[in-house]
Amino acid sequence: MPQPQPALHLAVALDGAGWHPAAWREAGARPQDLFTAAYWAGLVAEAEHGLLDFVTIEDSLGFQSSSPFAPDRRTDQVRGRLDAVQIAARVAPLTRHVGLVPTAVVTHTEPFHVSKAIATLDYVSGGRAGLRVQVSVRAHEAELFGRRAFPQLRLENPRDLETPEVRALVAEAFGEAADYVEVVRRLWDSWEDEAEIRDVATGRFVDRTKLHYIDFEGPHFRVKGPSITPRPPQGQPVVAALAHRSVPFELVGRSADIGFVTPRDAVQAEAITAEIRGHQAAAGRAAETVHILADLLVLLDDSEAKAADRRARLDARSDAAPAGDALAFTGTPAGLADLFEEWLAAGITGFRLRPATVPHDLEQITRRLVPELQRRGLFRTAYEAGTLRGLLGLPRPAGRYAASPAAPTTAAV
Repeated sequence: MPQPQPALHLAVALDGAGWHPAAWREAGARPQDLFTAAYWAGLVAEAEHGLLDFVTIEDSLGFQSSSPFAPDRRTDQVRGRLDAVQIAARVAPLTRHVGLVPTAVVTHTEPFHVSKAIATLDYVSGGRAGLRVQVSVRAHEAELFGRRAFPQLRLENPRDLETPEVRALVAEAFGEAADYVEVVRRLWDSWEDEAEIRDVATGRFVDRTKLHYIDFEGPHFRVKGPSITPRPPQGQPVVAALAHRSVPFELVGRSADIGFVTPRDAVQAEAITAEIRGHQAAAGRAAETVHILADLLVLLDDSEAKAADRRARLDARSDAAPAGDALAFTGTPAGLADLFEEWLAAGITGFRLRPATVPHDLEQITRRLVPELQRRGLFRTAYEAGTLRGLLGLPRPAGRYAASPAAPTTAAV
């Protein structure tokens, strides 16, 4: 029987010491621990304490930078990362309920490797894995691999994103991402659920007729399959993507279970939601659940004045406000809950919050915002599902290759 779902879904995006560039210099920060497993385990445990649906873990192929398309030489901000998928795998056995959605850059990596890694994470976590796909068209990151070259983008203002050259580059990158997701999903399905026999008496561990070639051929990939990892516990781990404009909106509608979007107000939230729903219907997925979560960078405190003072102090330490795509909310948890209600009415189904600092803003979310949402009847009071798909109200899908009889042309015999 389907579990009752909360009125909204809530996640946090974890990134180092927080999303403000001066976060690592705050009194409660632990910059000496950023590259330790215990640090990340503590953050995820706090998210689970707040009954959040899931955490995302940021990643990239190049150093963090104050410039969107080029490296910088700053030494006063956090630089360097651990691998997001491996962080998730490390903290998975230390948690029981919260979903784990690491970021993987799909532009320079192979879908076979990522499909296997996320399937393994699903096993390690007992069915709580997801994948956030991210593209990269940065020239300096392409140089790390040497297999292709991208032009150096120098965007002086938002209009530069609309030039024919940039539009073509973005369309190509997101087209590749759509193919990437399709390959990953097919690989997850390439083992039927009953493929493992494990019959000691007969000496049969696996039924090879229930392993299938995926035979994917497209402009970006040719992958025969099957995977070497059995079908994940969720069948299909959750796929998410961050989207800012029409091309990535199409990726969300066509390929994802969750889209993270960055509206500035309720009017824009409604327009974005309508556009994604249109792409979803065009892809033949109108009957499927695709969650649209609004991203917000949050600085929360007991009063608006205290939050504003802390924001001013952080901005002064970094000589700038946090550069980013998401609306920055500075205020109280109750004020943020008011905004939630307004945007939910516009069609948003949940929120992914970017804590400006940790632990302060993360704890404001889990210990003050969540109780406020519970008082308003907008959020769960206990975990009621054992998988991430269950928390999100998503059914476990049947394997696509199990629907028809195995044939020599498709079975991996």
